[in-house]
Amino acid sequence: MRVPRESVGPDEAPEMEFGASTGPKIETGREGPPIQHLQFARQLLESTAATSLSFSVSRRILKLFFSTPSSSLNSSSINDSASLSVSLLVCSRGCSIVGKCKATLPCTIAQRGGGGGGGGDQSRVLDIYPLSSYYFGSKDALAFKEETLADRVNRMKSHYAAHGLRTCVGAVIVVELFRHPHLLLLQVRNSTFKLPGGRLRPGESDVEGLKRKLTSKLSADGAGDETQWEVGECLGMWWRPDFETLPYPYLPPNVKKPKECTKLFLVKLPVSRKFIVPKNLKLLAVPLCQIHENLKTYGPVIAGVPQLLSKFSFNIIDS
Repeated sequence: MRVPRESVGPDEAPEMEFGASTGPKIETGREGPPIQHLQFARQLLESTAATSLSFSVSRRILKLFFSTPSSSLNSSSINDSASLSVSLLVCSRGCSIVGKCKATLPCTIAQRGGGGGGGGDQSRVLDIYPLSSYYFGSKDALAFKEETLADRVNRMKSHYAAHGLRTCVGAVIVVELFRHPHLLLLQVRNSTFKLPGGRLRPGESDVEGLKRKLTSKLSADGAGDETQWEVGECLGMWWRPDFETLPYPYLPPNVKKPKECTKLFLVKLPVSRKFIVPKNLKLLAVPLCQIHENLKTYGPVIAGVPQLLSKFSFNIIDS
């Protein structure tokens, strides 16, 4: 731990001695902190690293403790400060660890929230399976409208005039290939890349609409397996301020009436599944290292997916 000391002038430079086994020693000419301070600091830092005690709380405790005069230090004050640091540990159920736990089972380190109030590490582990575990087939082509950019803008304006804000959903589906996570993307006309998903119907919920789109583009016709898609948390939202600009990962403060909102959801795959793709679409597995910040090829939404997934630890499960 770094302890503040008085500044030393050029004529009062500390002497440095090198011992055979103890390493460099710096003598400053002033007394260092009492050994009780250093013992408690070490104890507090060890408890912080081993548990979920916030480092900001630890710093406040140490600042208060080191401001105490050494003459007033005793074993009782050290024990009281140590008890204070332990009592600040709180489990995910809101009970003090040194008190009575509200749960029937004792609290564990994995169950305690971190300094930011988050959950344990288990909730941030994403199981992914090899690409070879899945079957891929084809079905009849989907009907796509041949339209220019001007036609698309006019269509969005007509939709906005009739229904207001347009909401789109996209599925983030990750598989393993060559021991690296890959993202499943749909390629349209051998040029445009899209996440599986699409536009919601007026009044349709995000999850149900995404399941409908996944079944339409990745399942056999009439399979009726909408409930088999495990739609997880929303990873991010993108906003289109007007009809022609690219989407932003935030809503600009000067925009009061955005024209489109795109929501990305994590979709977890089972150990095996059949993907039935329309003939005029290509389902590709693209490595995250190739997608990362590659705006020119994949656009801002897809290029930002690796950053959204950075909070997860990938657990590759070999089948």
